[in-house]
Amino acid sequence: MSKVLNRPIRVLVAKVGLDGHDRGAKVIATSLRDAGMEVIYTGLRQTPEMVVNTALQEDVDAIGISILSGAHMTVFPKIIHFMKEKQLDDVLLTGGGIIPESDRAKLAELGVGELFPPGTTMASIVEYIQNWVTENRNF
Repeated sequence: MSKVLNRPIRVLVAKVGLDGHDRGAKVIATSLRDAGMEVIYTGLRQTPEMVVNTALQEDVDAIGISILSGAHMTVFPKIIHFMKEKQLDDVLLTGGGIIPESDRAKLAELGVGELFPPGTTMASIVEYIQNWVTENRNF
């Protein structure tokens, strides 16, 4: 890491839409907290606009979306749209769940960061967020 942070990284973890499976999101939130990050967990059934508004209000460095519903090609582009609208240009949008590799590539072209499939180690998720934030956030 080229920069040293003088504060904890702030991450918003969210579940968007009707996807009611939140165990993975809670495990991620706990792991990020254990790594020294401040985590805001929005709970279930958020809209993309609600997620972005919360990210803005909480001044987060990263947004992590957990998605298992198959709606990733709708959810992530809508979140990107609202992030651009609110000028959250230096906030990481990342996530995980059941997302085919071909869709991950399309979402990356839109500006979505790394998307983590089931089985990804918590250490690699923590490291990715830490590296991205220290390289891309303006303090």
